[in-house]
Amino acid sequence: LDLIVELPWNHLKENNQNWTSVEKTLQDSHFGLEKIKERILRYLAVSTLSKKPTGNILCLVGPPGVGKTSFAKAIAEALELPFIKKSLGGVRDESEIRGHRRTYVGAMPGRIIQGLRKVGCSNPVFLLDEVDKMGRDNRGAPADALLEVLDPDDNYRFSDHYLELEFDVSKVFWILTANSEDQIPGPLRDRLEIIRFSGYTQEEKINIAKNYLTQKSIEKLGLSDFNFSLTETLIEKIIRQYTREPGVRDLSRKVSNLAQQMALEQVRGKKRRKWSPTTKHLKEVFGPPIFQKPTWNKRTWEAGVIAGLAWTASGGTVMHMECNRYFGKGRLKLTGKLGEVMQESAHTAFSFLKHHIKKLDLTETDFTEFDYHIHIPAGATPKEGPSAGVALALLLYSCISKKKCKPFWALTGEITLHGKAMRIGGVKEKILAAQQESFEGVLLPKGNQAQVEDIEVKPWISVDVRYIENFWDALNWLFPNRK
Repeated sequence: LDLIVELPWNHLKENNQNWTSVEKTLQDSHFGLEKIKERILRYLAVSTLSKKPTGNILCLVGPPGVGKTSFAKAIAEALELPFIKKSLGGVRDESEIRGHRRTYVGAMPGRIIQGLRKVGCSNPVFLLDEVDKMGRDNRGAPADALLEVLDPDDNYRFSDHYLELEFDVSKVFWILTANSEDQIPGPLRDRLEIIRFSGYTQEEKINIAKNYLTQKSIEKLGLSDFNFSLTETLIEKIIRQYTREPGVRDLSRKVSNLAQQMALEQVRGKKRRKWSPTTKHLKEVFGPPIFQKPTWNKRTWEAGVIAGLAWTASGGTVMHMECNRYFGKGRLKLTGKLGEVMQESAHTAFSFLKHHIKKLDLTETDFTEFDYHIHIPAGATPKEGPSAGVALALLLYSCISKKKCKPFWALTGEITLHGKAMRIGGVKEKILAAQQESFEGVLLPKGNQAQVEDIEVKPWISVDVRYIENFWDALNWLFPNRK
């Protein structure tokens, strides 16, 4: 009865109707992310004009540290609505969502009803964090329980097992976050409006550290009386030598550590109101550089070595792919903890080369008297996905022909049995990874050209981006002297 009385059955809080204020709050909350802000503002514009809750269901997907959770808070602040955050990471019991039946000892309502009871209104901004980290066991699947909560046609009569009364959650502004879209169950993903966050460029990180993180660290540590500043050159060194991440979470920690060093020097007797760290302070606080030089150099490039591009939940990465051969019976061996899809890509690439022996100036004995071993280092890290097909085909060609590919070029793309290069995902993250490793250029499938132009990479890109339609385009570019 206490729960029934305390629930906000018909209590709606009015949205902030001042559109100028809504837009300014959202624009000032985060640097960059212009396209994402534009999409969010379209949702908020409808809410402002209709003057009633729209029950939006958004899912912010991106690597850690890019600002998904803080962006959700900024939406609540802009609309002047209460904000609820519930983390679903590691949740395995569906009762966490739907509540426990009252017959059990210690029964309580689920997280949805608890959150609404706490804020006292039925149209808050409700964040369900880490939705892709939910588990499943003999007590049910929380992801399946969320289907009722997030179904726009059915969530006006959400039933909690503890409450045993229908409660309208259709007016809630739902926001979910996830690191990987693929880990969200299909039926649940079908109900969501996916908004993808990509990693920050170096220029964006410098601006964020200078204008946001520095002031935030000072306020958090209670050092507002002191003038603490970081130069752009120093921030760039921190990014290049001590952090390698798509977001700014580790960068924020590094800035905070420098502010703590300032506090330490103050209490040790160095009384100064203005402090700007130098390169010497970086070595004192963080030790020697972690990422001193790019891992790829001129000696890396030899026959049987190709640079592939991969996307992970933590951002893009350049894969060191290598192959050698030895006497055998034409078998293919794959190591490096490759997933089933990636193994299939390797066999597809191998079949393609066998089919074009004459065109590639190879011999049948290359495929009947030798075995091939493809290895992708970092063996403890699982690698999966179809986007390495073209790179694997070129890797095998380089090994068989004993020819080196053009150095400091990386490539990605799915291959078909006829050698076509199919479009892939994670384009911006992959280009950022190549740029971070000081590569000259990147080969992408022709199908990704419109996507590259859409994500507006031209202003910050320093690598040459070229497009390929098939295996032969990549072969002619990376092996110009093969004939």
